[in-house]
Amino acid sequence: MIRLYEKGAYLTKDGMAPVQENAPGLPGAEEARQGTMAYRILQAHNTSENMEELRLKFDKLTSHDITYVGIIQTARASGLTRFPVPYVLTNCHNSLCAVGGTINEDDHMFGLTCARRYGGVYVPPHQAVIHQYAREMMAESGAMILGSDSHTRYGALGTMAIGEGGPELVKQLLGRTYDVKRPEVVAVYLTGSPRKGVGPQDIALALIGAVFSCGYVKNKIMEFVGPGVANLSVDERIGIDVMTTETTCLSSIWTTDGRVEEYYAIHGRPEAYRALAPDENAYYDGAVEIDLGEIRPMIAMPFHPSNVYPIHELKANLTDILADCEEKARVSLGEKVDYHLRDKVIDNRLYVEQGIIAGCAGGGFENICAAADILKGRSTGDGRFTLSVYPASTPVFKELMNNGVAGELLSAGAVVKTAFCGPCFGAGDTPANNALSIRHSTRNFPNREGSKLQNGQIASVALMDARSIAATAAAKGFLTGADELDVEYTGRTYHFDSSIYEGRVFDSHGVADPQTEIQFGPNIKDWPEMVPLTEDLLLRVAAVILDPVTTTDELIPSGETSSYRSNPEALSQFALSRRVPEYVGRAKEVREAEMIRRTNTCPMERNQEIGDAFRAVKRAFPGLKARATGIGTTIYAVKPGDGSAREQAASCQKVLGGWANIAREYATKRYRSNLINWGMIPFLLPDEELPFGELDFLFIRGIRTAIETGAGQVTAYRIKDGELIPFALGIGELTRDERQIILDGCLINYYNEGQKDKSV
Repeated sequence: MIRLYEKGAYLTKDGMAPVQENAPGLPGAEEARQGTMAYRILQAHNTSENMEELRLKFDKLTSHDITYVGIIQTARASGLTRFPVPYVLTNCHNSLCAVGGTINEDDHMFGLTCARRYGGVYVPPHQAVIHQYAREMMAESGAMILGSDSHTRYGALGTMAIGEGGPELVKQLLGRTYDVKRPEVVAVYLTGSPRKGVGPQDIALALIGAVFSCGYVKNKIMEFVGPGVANLSVDERIGIDVMTTETTCLSSIWTTDGRVEEYYAIHGRPEAYRALAPDENAYYDGAVEIDLGEIRPMIAMPFHPSNVYPIHELKANLTDILADCEEKARVSLGEKVDYHLRDKVIDNRLYVEQGIIAGCAGGGFENICAAADILKGRSTGDGRFTLSVYPASTPVFKELMNNGVAGELLSAGAVVKTAFCGPCFGAGDTPANNALSIRHSTRNFPNREGSKLQNGQIASVALMDARSIAATAAAKGFLTGADELDVEYTGRTYHFDSSIYEGRVFDSHGVADPQTEIQFGPNIKDWPEMVPLTEDLLLRVAAVILDPVTTTDELIPSGETSSYRSNPEALSQFALSRRVPEYVGRAKEVREAEMIRRTNTCPMERNQEIGDAFRAVKRAFPGLKARATGIGTTIYAVKPGDGSAREQAASCQKVLGGWANIAREYATKRYRSNLINWGMIPFLLPDEELPFGELDFLFIRGIRTAIETGAGQVTAYRIKDGELIPFALGIGELTRDERQIILDGCLINYYNEGQKDKSV
């Protein structure tokens, strides 16, 4: 079904050819790498003369209402005068404005006035989820888009898009570049055609299951090629493409054809199309072969998109697989809640309580039409099972009303709602305690559906395609694959109504109005002062997380916290709250000592434990200057940062006095970049056995000098019983700019220092 190549491969007219020494008739790998679509797009956007060290400028930017306030506030503090490229501000996360008083709508008015002042585009709430608007109105073949959401993926339309933390967008807004080593490119070679009842989520989940755990495409670009591409509709390609984020790849790109050309024409932008294809004999650093005809309806069980099974296999081995899922869940949930799945087996069938078809992955026109075809003449029933459908944009919703699909869904018992990302991150349709929800959305991490471990609540999500969700709805909640039903799929035609956006979306067309006054609400706060890196650091280990992977949701929860995204101090109170509830209190205690240090007062007099640690360090290093030693916290996690691009996973730690993370490796480039941009050191510790424990103090001598000189590692000391026990911490490779950002204390300071230099 899916094959991973052990080495590189060439794309020949006959298919993928594994690399061999002295391969006859094939060019050298280095030359042939330049024949990929990815290489050519990167080359066109690279501002350096070195294709190994890329300095990229993007054509367009996009953010939503959980991220754009912090981004613009950071850019304003760093000298922003206007948006240099089209910047779209969508409102699809905090769009309900149901809790938090005026907080969420205040953010929206901030966004609208900033779009006017700086020359951007503002998409009001309920009009479109961020990625659907980008597909409909922003994507262009051969272009690059940077977004502050991890699922920024428009490769199916020929646009190389990358999801990053907010500071990377700040750099683009200030005319700087996105700096990265040229990523490797992996071919995804598609053959065959999907079976009846198999949708894009099934293909995506099978792909994620094959490549995630082995890190096959981590921080690489996935390039979709092969004859199977032509057998997928554009909606199907989009549905697969958006889920590539869950493989931990950096970006994606697809060959384009007449179907993509038609897509642009339908959306009134025929000029955005350009034919893209790799050269014959292009070389790839790896290859994944997928026979689409071998994919069956899939399900990703809690709590990760890679926990994948064919639905028929799950049904045949219910007890064993459910028991395995329960055991895996205990690794991260611990004893906080009583989590179980096996009680959902009724008459040897798995019962689920909820179905959701929504957002950038599930809310597409074809997915919803297919679900309606399955449910036509059927009912979801009057039991516990409920079904909600969220079209990805108002134009999609309008077409579903025009062609009768919305009415068919309502007749079957589904609830059809406006464009909203809430079910994907825990701000809508939270299930009952211990319920299992099946969703065509992007993620199923713990608590992503909105439950709260700290309150003793737990529900869980399994990811499925809209077709199998509809089949399960037709079975009134009993798990059913779409291939188990004989359904006539109507294949309805889509018509795009551009007047919806023309009459409602504010588009400055790039013209800034500096006279516009920005509208602030009482919850929109500036970033607190952040000091430069000191010569030495005394750090308390405020949390140790030994899970194989730690998601950004565990570092800063989604859902109910989203109303505080514009208030750094208020939001920081939620940091690690679902994973290490004691973290915030520990960090604030140490932060108080650091604040004392900044006032030239000895912190040792106020905190006995810090005082003891300082005295131990002074004995070992008599020349130590206490006021030149920063005091803060760090956390250890085996592999942190999987999932969302939200910069707050790092910035909340920084606000609370964090100076560093220590990890065996970082799950994604974007999380590591977020740490650096907030002035935090991404230490590496490859040893499986930790040389320290939770609540220990660590002393790092000469860290500022080490960063300045580009040292690859530094000696750290565990302070134990008054003694200093040395061990090595890796720093990893940092660019010159990254080193300076850490030295300055954060990106804001870095830009402010640059402005001072220019004024001299």
